[in-house]
Amino acid sequence: MILRILNRAEEALICFLLFLTTLLVFFDVVMRFGFNTGFMWTTELTLHLSAWMVLLGASYGLKVGSHIGMDAFVKLFSRNVQRLLSGVAAVLALIYCWLVLYGSWVYITTMKAINLHMEDLPIPLYVAQAILPIGFLFLVIRLLILLWSLITGQADGFKRVDEVKESLELAESAAKEEGRS
Repeated sequence: MILRILNRAEEALICFLLFLTTLLVFFDVVMRFGFNTGFMWTTELTLHLSAWMVLLGASYGLKVGSHIGMDAFVKLFSRNVQRLLSGVAAVLALIYCWLVLYGSWVYITTMKAINLHMEDLPIPLYVAQAILPIGFLFLVIRLLILLWSLITGQADGFKRVDEVKESLELAESAAKEEGRS
């Protein structure tokens, strides 16, 4: 239940950020090239919104298996060894995420204590850059889910997209469509 809400919230937030970023860039282009004017704050806001999308997208990519996988070596082994190697990789990724999560928490609390604001907007810098701990917290959650799936035998490794299989399916589909025409 909580995981389903988390998934929906993550997807909705990524969609909203993409919509808002696209709208801001469109608005800025129209203002600059159509009316020879513009606002300085749109660039800064777009930059921060993009950072939010990237870090939330990394977590979402881990969930749906859209990250590039280097699995040629791992596929040489049996299913149990694949699970073991993927478990080691997940633990190492968790350690890395924990280090970044801790460092970003220290950074954000320092920014709050200093009370810095964004250059062009009256938004505290710690609010704009709060995606650092939030994004890595989402990654930690995804990695813990993966690790649990590996331990319980529900997964053999990281979820991957098989580009070769997808390409072959697309080629076959195109050939069938061409045959019908």
